[in-house]
Amino acid sequence: MAMVDIENLGKAEEDALALTAAAIQIDQARAEGGSSLTTALDRNLQLWVGIRTLMQRQDCPMPKPIRDNLVQLSHFVAQKTFEVSNGVTDEILDSLIGVNLQISEGLLENNKA
Repeated sequence: MAMVDIENLGKAEEDALALTAAAIQIDQARAEGGSSLTTALDRNLQLWVGIRTLMQRQDCPMPKPIRDNLVQLSHFVAQKTFEVSNGVTDEILDSLIGVNLQISEGLLENNKA
């Protein structure tokens, strides 16, 4: 496995890394449950609240359709996270992990262009 030089990452790469790390943390905490899973879900939710806040700023340089999509995804993540209070399911965790990985991949792909 290649080592990542985190000192020289661009903003998109940093964001992709944060989303990927949150997805991995959720996946690893799935087996442990309890406070590990709560911590992982809270970290992921905080990440997405930050994304929503940035996308809603007037000075955000991203195109409006992308900003709107990310705001909608942040609402989806919040909804799925709160659904966990009714019971954790693999479907919910897989959804959260999948969203993070897909957005991470998109950030990296757009960064190449």
